[in-house]
Amino acid sequence: MSNLDEARKSINEIDKQMAPLFEARMDAVGRIADYKREHGLSVEDSAREQKLRESNCKLIRNDDYKSYYVSFQNAVMDISKSYQHRLLDGMRIAFSGAKGAFADITAAKIFPDGEQIGFRDFKAAYDSVARGECDSVVLPLENSVGGDVGTVMDLCFFGTLFVNGIYETEIIQNLIAIKGTSIGDIKTVVSHPQALSQCSEYIRKNGFETMESVNTAVAAKYVSESKRGDLAAIGSAFAAKEFGLSILESHINESGSNTTRFAVLSRAAKAPDKNDDRFILLFTVKNIAGALGKAVSIIGEHGFNLRALKSRPTKELVWNYYFYAEGEGNINSDKGKKMLSSLKNYCLDIKVLGSFEKEIRI
Repeated sequence: MSNLDEARKSINEIDKQMAPLFEARMDAVGRIADYKREHGLSVEDSAREQKLRESNCKLIRNDDYKSYYVSFQNAVMDISKSYQHRLLDGMRIAFSGAKGAFADITAAKIFPDGEQIGFRDFKAAYDSVARGECDSVVLPLENSVGGDVGTVMDLCFFGTLFVNGIYETEIIQNLIAIKGTSIGDIKTVVSHPQALSQCSEYIRKNGFETMESVNTAVAAKYVSESKRGDLAAIGSAFAAKEFGLSILESHINESGSNTTRFAVLSRAAKAPDKNDDRFILLFTVKNIAGALGKAVSIIGEHGFNLRALKSRPTKELVWNYYFYAEGEGNINSDKGKKMLSSLKNYCLDIKVLGSFEKEIRI
């Protein structure tokens, strides 16, 4: 037998061994897809992919092969993601508003295989997941200009869903109206209160009256259906296209770095992961002197950095508040468990809303 035949025979034998390993790997990929559906996780996970490349490349002893092995790994990961996309086709992702809302646009980026389902408000979207009608919901937590979305924070405190990821989306607001309208015709602008806040200087400068809507896309739909030439909406370019409107002026939000942080919430909490370095904690404190200060100190004493601490009324008792805390560190680690145990000395209700890797900009 020639050297060529020997080499081909070796390749055939190796391929035979690789085929069942490939099937076993794809079976595992299928289980990952099931997990991601249940927990509202995106197929894309660039941080995980990079770690795999780095760790697996160390398994290759021949330096000449390493660059080829990276290419091989990339191909395998692309195949795995392609299979996950197929399995996740038809996920139902809830959001608040109509087609073209920023939450809809964000949901489509996170879950390109999902079906985005619009609801009349935040609570209806949230409840659709709690009842099992949808798999996950994408809701805004905070805007860099307009601030917190209190209604969503309240849903998180009183509800049963968990945050399994935070995504940052750049918000570009536009003045949109029926075709043939000019800026000089506009008397009133309609949009969500957050959008009106983000564009407050532009609105003031032009002397516009304002009307509030439950959502920027709903506002665009309202303008389209009204056919009024003196009325404009503030919303996305996608919403303008969706409802047949013209963009009179783009990027009217006063901040050049207008970003909204969206949370993906699902019925099940993501399993603890050693790579998690962010967490959201909700708690109330006991009615004793210094309880809040002690709680904050305990978080720091255990090595966790608080990035945000916000208060909201519980609505159950007058002047009674719950606290929303975002921190850096792995709350599922041993020191995280000790921290949560220590907090019980000063806190009544403690809820880990979510633990995840740092927010992703999309």
